Amino acid sequence: MKFSFAVNVVVVLIDSKVDYCNSVLAGIPGQLQDRLQSVLNAAACLVFSARRSECITPLLCEIHWLRVPERVTVQLCVLAYRCLHGTAPAYLAKSLLRTSNIDTRRCLRSADSGRRSTLNDCTFPVASACAWNSLPSSFRNASSLTTFNRELKTVLFRSSFDNDLSIVIVLHSITVV
Repeated sequence: MKFSFAVNVVVVLIDSKVDYCNSVLAGIPGQLQDRLQSVLNAAACLVFSARRSECITPLLCEIHWLRVPERVTVQLCVLAYRCLHGTAPAYLAKSLLRTSNIDTRRCLRSADSGRRSTLNDCTFPVASACAWNSLPSSFRNASSLTTFNRELKTVLFRSSFDNDLSIVIVLHSITVV
């Protein structure tokens, strides 16, 4: 890869700053998410020496960067995984419990299905529970954090870029012909 040095520099200087504590970004307005996304887009343009007017989707796909909402989801789900497996800080682990572990809620149908109703709250327990509950049960039962993280990022990457990639491929095939 000819741009590996540039990617490493950008990851160290920009990408890590965008990802730092991004779980607090759960529920922020779209306008603020767009501002963060524009920082990542500019960083991708820098890596590829591309103009800002170029389509950014293929560049993000080539360096395997998730968009801001998916990055927030990854952070929330990883923290939820760590809380439920006993590797998170105690103050976070206390705030996140399985519904089936609460005696008064064991009889609820939602305890078995993994669903939880919320009131659009942006606090960590609610936001992480919503993100966690949206995952397939096969992900939730991953054997290790590394496996969980890899599978989660793969699924989020595919769901985020599959529609855009098919459009980009069609556009490239049109321009080549």
